[in-house]
Amino acid sequence: MSYFPAIKKWIIPESAIIESFKEMARDGKSGNEGITLWLGKRSKEHAQVTHLVALRGPGIVKKPAVLIIEPDLFNSVTDITIAYNVALIGQIHSHGPWHGTDLSVTDIRYGLSVPFYLSIVAPDYALKTECDLSSCGVHIFDPGTGYRRLSPMEAQDRIQIIKGNKTPFLIIGEDDNAKRFGF
Repeated sequence: MSYFPAIKKWIIPESAIIESFKEMARDGKSGNEGITLWLGKRSKEHAQVTHLVALRGPGIVKKPAVLIIEPDLFNSVTDITIAYNVALIGQIHSHGPWHGTDLSVTDIRYGLSVPFYLSIVAPDYALKTECDLSSCGVHIFDPGTGYRRLSPMEAQDRIQIIKGNKTPFLIIGEDDNAKRFGF
């Protein structure tokens, strides 16, 4: 039994996908996996992405086949969800060439185990500009059974890409090109 109602459809702005690929490619250019977290609103049967979160700096380890988010950095994500009155509803992260778009054993074992959490895997470190969600692995966490990959048809039915305004992009952490989000 889950305390969360089943999500039947995820609504994702086109700008969220474009900006997420740019963020992941930033790390991919160095031969490392990248990630963008998706925050948004959940209703009875829908989840809509409203904000993007980039994780940077010493609180995250990004390597060719590894992403590790330190607890303090993840606590900052929690602070943002509270401040914006949103929930962490999904993520997109990249795998390197020849690693495929399935979730890795590490992704499954140590990733977020939240009912109906959306976890998308982009191929080739998200460096191919023609990438879109149809080239990605789309997975959801089903309570009781764990992560499962959606078939291309089910992914197309359950994910709605919408045009519109640019999705707000928040940066947590520090590096040479970013300032820490104010928490």
